[in-house]
Amino acid sequence: MNTKQPLVIGDLIAKIPVIQGGMGVGVSLGNLAGSVAACGGVGVISTAQIGWREEDFSGNPIEANVRSIQKEIQKARDIAQGGIIGTNIMVATHPYEEYVKASVKAGVDLIISGAGLPVDLPKFVAGARTKIAPIVSSLKSLTVLCRIWDRKYHKAPDMIVIEGPKAGGHLGFAKEELEDMDSLNYDQVVRSIVEKVKEYGCKYMKKIPVVVAGGIYDKSDMDHALLLGADGVQMGTRFVTTYECDASVAYKQVYIDAKKEDIGIVQSPVGMPGRAIYNAFIKRTKKEKIPIPKCYHCITTCNPKETPYCITDALIKAVEGDVENGLLFCGSDAYKASKIEHVADIMGELWGHL
Repeated sequence: MNTKQPLVIGDLIAKIPVIQGGMGVGVSLGNLAGSVAACGGVGVISTAQIGWREEDFSGNPIEANVRSIQKEIQKARDIAQGGIIGTNIMVATHPYEEYVKASVKAGVDLIISGAGLPVDLPKFVAGARTKIAPIVSSLKSLTVLCRIWDRKYHKAPDMIVIEGPKAGGHLGFAKEELEDMDSLNYDQVVRSIVEKVKEYGCKYMKKIPVVVAGGIYDKSDMDHALLLGADGVQMGTRFVTTYECDASVAYKQVYIDAKKEDIGIVQSPVGMPGRAIYNAFIKRTKKEKIPIPKCYHCITTCNPKETPYCITDALIKAVEGDVENGLLFCGSDAYKASKIEHVADIMGELWGHL
């Protein structure tokens, strides 16, 4: 077990091996990311429709998003006191390459990328100091990705994020697997990925840290992940109910009020299952197709003619506080939230007093 060891990602060193997961739309922006980084962790900004508050977002969503990526990274930097700032960019995002390049141009330290395999990510960051970390959920996806990067780009990941079945948002598992998580024996999956990553680390003569995500809520969860051989953890849900989180107070209160039975698997317009809090909106989507007045062309896998609702509209409504008419993604342990707390208190609980 790694005891009191920092998270080392090449020349980046996080004093506390905790990455704050990227949460969109607008849940993890510059304020939350900067606050986590200032405490010694890795703060992560979600680029998913990050520019929704820009005046021209409706007409020029891509330009608004690119502009906001730069704004939020700078905001995080101002708060972070020299800490590590990353962006989370979904592969399924349109246009993925442009958001990656915008993050690099803004000087982000780390790009974490999932919701698909980021097979061409090395090409998009070529020549930059930005570190890259794919999100994988199985040994197979890790192996496929590493083989492609090795063959096409002579590159190994700078870090690996293993996202398990208890995570929030879009998930890399079949719905049937998520309904019977015990059958996955996911601890063994984590161990197998850790061992395979060591092989690529040896080949490229570098240490590739492995971070476990999904179902990490408190110190016991973190300690368990480290016992499995991980170098750190990624947490999203726990940071939602913080003063520093960029979401509305109403959004945070839904987490605090939620019971275990209120959390379940939903089918996202993206074409992947996701975990969310059941509310009036989710119940409505099961009965009817919600009209889509405008398509933002946000996700490459979304077909506006067939999708039951616009995920951009649903996520924006939620983060702004219209919680009964919006989509609230969450991890499996969101029901454990009982109060609003400070980021520093969470980091202190996980790693000792700061």
